[in-house]
Amino acid sequence: MASIAVLQRTATQVRRDIVRMVHGVQSGHPGGSLGCADFLTALYFHTMKHDTRFNMDGTGEDLFFLSNGHISPVFYSVLARSGYFDIKELASFRKINTRLQGHPTTHEHLPGVRVASGSLGQGLSIAIGAALTKKLNKDQHLVFSLHGDGELQEGQIWEAVMFAAHHKVDNLIATIDWNGQQIDGPTAKVMALDSLHAKFEAFNWEVLEMHGNDMDDVVKVLDLAKSKTSQGKPICILMKTEMGKGIDFMEGSHEWHGIAPNDEQLAKALSQLPETLGDY
Repeated sequence: MASIAVLQRTATQVRRDIVRMVHGVQSGHPGGSLGCADFLTALYFHTMKHDTRFNMDGTGEDLFFLSNGHISPVFYSVLARSGYFDIKELASFRKINTRLQGHPTTHEHLPGVRVASGSLGQGLSIAIGAALTKKLNKDQHLVFSLHGDGELQEGQIWEAVMFAAHHKVDNLIATIDWNGQQIDGPTAKVMALDSLHAKFEAFNWEVLEMHGNDMDDVVKVLDLAKSKTSQGKPICILMKTEMGKGIDFMEGSHEWHGIAPNDEQLAKALSQLPETLGDY
């Protein structure tokens, strides 16, 4: 199990991967990817029990579903750095006829990807189905999912939230990237989410909060969430992050939700992110 220091170094390299991938094709979503780098690094290198040999059925291991599929750069980087495929393949991001499309898909058969995602609002329903399947199969492993906070404006999310509580899907840990930003601006202006903690508690979920850009807290809260499974309630982690985290001119702004840095901006970004594991 990786130490906090190793996880931090890995997350820094993942952030380098993100900006280089998006810059390489002048297309993609760096903001949310950078904000979620610590979480996905901790999830794959510390928390989940998973097998990089990749069995599509996912029996006998923990599963992860990325609902906000537009942050594919961070997902692809973590999968490659975990050993699901060669890190050199990151250079093919968003190029035609490659496996690393802008939103994760399954027909390219990329190891680590179990469902096409990016049509927001659907991922929680899928994760619940996988969690119920594990229960039916007497598989004691867990299901994890990640969602954007703007995604919670989709009605299907709340149907799924109600369903999971009613059916006691207590082998599910759903994390919300609570950065307060979406493509059109702050969530408070687009459609206010108000108290997410109170909302999920009202639906009878176990609710935890986490500082998603503090690796110590990420690891601590993920461990706590695992300890609260199998107690009759699905678990929600409200993860406070900063969009664009790690690059000073990107941090906290919705403007970097879906644009790529130019050559000068890339150089400035990489100067703030020391190479720790070797670039692809």
